[in-house]
Amino acid sequence: MARAATTTDAFNAVAEPRRREILELLAGGERSVNDLVGLLGLAQPQVSKHLRVLREVGLVEVRDDGRQRLYRLYGPALKPIHDWVATFEQTWSERFAVLDDLLAELKQAEEEHDSSGE
Repeated sequence: MARAATTTDAFNAVAEPRRREILELLAGGERSVNDLVGLLGLAQPQVSKHLRVLREVGLVEVRDDGRQRLYRLYGPALKPIHDWVATFEQTWSERFAVLDDLLAELKQAEEEHDSSGE
């Protein structure tokens, strides 16, 4: 099956690591393109291209502030990703609980071994 275009949904858009970095930066509040360029160490055209993709899938919003364009994260568009990850949360929690129990048993056995003087 052919891969969907980057601009079709949030999953494809965030598959690119630089776009995830941009989203992380925008999670802290609005930023201009120039702010993002400085923080990411990328050329302005690259940052603008990534922002365009994120805007097209609805993950970021933009507003004009004088001569600047300020970008901000649009959280509700991340809901499909959150919902998908949440399907694994119970499994992870159960596995971590089993691991915690195993580690506690190993620690107890080690302490018993040490206290017996062997």
